[in-house]
Amino acid sequence: MKKRTRNIIIIIVGLQVVLILGLLMLPSIVGAIPGRYRVALAARSPFLSGMTEGVIDAVAPVATALPAPLQSSQGESVDIAALIGEQAAITAVPSPLPEPTLVPSDAEVAVPEMEPETLDVTAVPTQQPSPTPAPTATATPEPLPERVVLEGVGVVKQSFNNCGPANLTQVLNFNGNDITQAEVAAYLKPSSEDRNVSPWQIADYVNVETPGLNAIARSGGTLEMLKAFIAAGYPVVIEKGYELPETGWWGHYLTMFGYDDAKQELYSQDSYLGPFDGSGRVDSYAEIEKFWQQFNYTFYVVYTPEQEAEVAAILGPKMFDDVEMWKTAAARAEAETQTNPDDAIAWFNLGTALTRIGEKTGAQEFYQGGAQAYDKARELGLPPRMLWYQFQPYLAYMKIGRYQDMLDLADATLATQGGRNVEETYWYKGHALAFLGDIFGAREAYQEALNVNENFYPAQWSLDALN
Repeated sequence: MKKRTRNIIIIIVGLQVVLILGLLMLPSIVGAIPGRYRVALAARSPFLSGMTEGVIDAVAPVATALPAPLQSSQGESVDIAALIGEQAAITAVPSPLPEPTLVPSDAEVAVPEMEPETLDVTAVPTQQPSPTPAPTATATPEPLPERVVLEGVGVVKQSFNNCGPANLTQVLNFNGNDITQAEVAAYLKPSSEDRNVSPWQIADYVNVETPGLNAIARSGGTLEMLKAFIAAGYPVVIEKGYELPETGWWGHYLTMFGYDDAKQELYSQDSYLGPFDGSGRVDSYAEIEKFWQQFNYTFYVVYTPEQEAEVAAILGPKMFDDVEMWKTAAARAEAETQTNPDDAIAWFNLGTALTRIGEKTGAQEFYQGGAQAYDKARELGLPPRMLWYQFQPYLAYMKIGRYQDMLDLADATLATQGGRNVEETYWYKGHALAFLGDIFGAREAYQEALNVNENFYPAQWSLDALN
């Protein structure tokens, strides 16, 4: 064989090897493209963006749903319906509400069983009410006006992936604080790629970092409660699902500032879709409730210390006791599963409520019931981005020893570029690895959580325990 022919063959083989390696690495390469660059490209050149997204979809497609469970619940199954009925016997013990703090005072600690020593690494932050006094008497409610639209609720156009800070900025500005979206995001989301800011983080931030203002985040809200707040002069920020035709399901915040009973409409400022002329977005009551359900009817309200009693009266006594709040949410979700047994979101909400009750009471059967409800939700099919925003499945599975389920859910979330920017995912993965004895892997996972958000203090707690 001539030298020239041999060299040509070597070059062709080399090019084939490079091409094969390139194709093998392509999913990882495109998956690592920061989301803000993809969004910027879409805004500047829809044609090039379409081509790019087509390539990404071909080589690194997003799963259509979270993985279904591969194992049945460990331990003895519980009758969820009976468990819901027995909740009335659980008595919530009233206690003074905590002072605002960035360290939850009643965070539960799960302890991995390890040799030669036991490590406390899994302190779980829980939603804490602000220092609002529980109402001492229930006043006869006045009929709400048929229509209310609050004046002065401006719209803040969010920067990339920034609906949490943008919506908080809207309500802080309404309350006389001239803070900017960038200033809020500097603490809540030091990295613009961070995909989630939880309501409890927002409430903590307001209670500690904004003198003269308080906030309370609650779940299990109702349309009437929204209207009552608006009628009293408070815009309410709800956490809700968001279905976009091009990219599917996401989580989002929306600032509600008006309603009209005759038209069955709610008015809001949407930091992502606008409109940005201040006129507000219009949605039907049914549309808002449909997507609000996807976040267990969660909301938060910002108010001044002088408004505490009024806020307390609107919420009512049960919303100040976590057990009572989650008992109500569990009953509501269970009723929704009875009405529509194929409603995966209702089963997910039921799992969250039961898990929260277990967290507050220490009763193991609620974790078991929560895991069973989550199993059903996963079997029916949950949006693949669900665990970018809501994390209680990790806790339910952790409490009954299903660490592989924790890893499966975490790895499914981390399989996409966006999912790799959710600090809670790394934190719970670290817990699973710690329970399984992989201390090195757990340490890496906790550090990754801090890399995403250096202010995510629970991961620092866990890392300090390991170190």
